[in-house]
Amino acid sequence: MEPLVSIVTPNYNCEKYISETIKSVLNQTYKNWEMLIIDDCSLDNSIKIIEDYIKKDSRIKLIKMKKNSGAASCRNIAIEISKGKYLAYLDSDDLWEERKLEKQINYMEKENVDFTYSEYTHIDENGNSLNLKAKIPKKLNYLKMLFHCFTGCLTVIYNQEKIGKIYGPNISKSNDYGLFLQVIKKANKARGLKENLAYYRIRKNSISRNKWKKVEPHLYLLNKIENINIFASLFLIFTNVLIKKIYKYERG
Repeated sequence: MEPLVSIVTPNYNCEKYISETIKSVLNQTYKNWEMLIIDDCSLDNSIKIIEDYIKKDSRIKLIKMKKNSGAASCRNIAIEISKGKYLAYLDSDDLWEERKLEKQINYMEKENVDFTYSEYTHIDENGNSLNLKAKIPKKLNYLKMLFHCFTGCLTVIYNQEKIGKIYGPNISKSNDYGLFLQVIKKANKARGLKENLAYYRIRKNSISRNKWKKVEPHLYLLNKIENINIFASLFLIFTNVLIKKIYKYERG
């Protein structure tokens, strides 16, 4: 029997994209999953769209936050209630290839790997390809992850049955990075699948678009949470930017 995969999906005002995101999960060739959508007090039509899908498929579950708390809190709520052997992450505007879960879970089960990730490509707000693919290393460890977050959140799957429930830091940005740093510390192996299995949507007003605003929480994460001294933390932030500029993406 296929092990259960819990899919963590924070949602805030994504009525334009959430239907396509849910469909990419429903189309998975791997069928034993639960999709935990945590709505962060959306003001649009998101909840009605999600509830219409729930009527058709009980594997989709909706949890409504009582107050707007940010993606980190939403992910942590989903982690807390998740029942799966494996945890996977998919934001409410991103998409998966239909064999994404099948390929990663089969690989993890066969090779006894606790943490996997894959390549992914960028799409625009309308779902058109931007011809930009994220490159990934075949192997990762905690030290390498300090230099750069090589794992796209939408591609990560890890074995929480072995690693345990780990919660991300409650910071406005880089919270998924902080979470995966903690997970990789405990993973027996972290391996990348060198094929495109997901699509990351670039939106004009997305929080992640403003790179300068990410510096402060990144520094806080390294210095205060990971307990790395301030000079080493600044050096790691510099390498993070450098790697992203010269290595992270390739055209085509």
